[in-house]
Amino acid sequence: MPTARRTGQGRDESPRSVGALVDEALGSEAQRERRRRILDSTLALASRGGYDAVQMRAVAERADVAVGTLYRYFPSKVHLLVSALAREFEKIAAKRTFPSGRTPRERMHLVLSQITRAMQRDPLLTEAMTRAFMSADASAAAEVDHVGRLMDRMFAEAMSDGDPTQLQLNIARVVSDVWLSNLVAWLTRRSSANDVAMRLELTVDLLLGNAEASM
Repeated sequence: MPTARRTGQGRDESPRSVGALVDEALGSEAQRERRRRILDSTLALASRGGYDAVQMRAVAERADVAVGTLYRYFPSKVHLLVSALAREFEKIAAKRTFPSGRTPRERMHLVLSQITRAMQRDPLLTEAMTRAFMSADASAAAEVDHVGRLMDRMFAEAMSDGDPTQLQLNIARVVSDVWLSNLVAWLTRRSSANDVAMRLELTVDLLLGNAEASM
């Protein structure tokens, strides 16, 4: 994953060593439900007002938890939004509804098209999650790495009929980086949706055109 994903600048929060609590670290169903409620509230606020609308007090009020409790689960809004992004990718992976295609290249084209369109349907939410992901510093390294692994695995499995090969995982990492950079270009209005689609299609053709024989 690129260095740009791991280090951020211009953040209000100072770096901390404490990461967000994941479901596996929570001992009771009530705690897991509270975490889900917090993330649902984060997504709702981001969808309505983008990155700036996700304020810790607003999230706490919407999720019906104390602000101190919220900080125990998520040390900052960046942790909140990156964790929310991870959960969205986890939902995609759990559904396993990747489209069928005759070749890895066809399947990759279809998956990229579906995911990109889904992100573009809710630009404020996408802007919030992507901005947090790109600006995260070392305090959120675990969350950022988790999202990176989810993306890589998702794209690798789109190419594979079973467990992805190392070659497919390597290609998936490149596709993840290109996809993310083009999503940022679209969000910042430096590229149109059509520009993004064309670049992603070209990237897949260049990467998989010669690699399919090795798969």
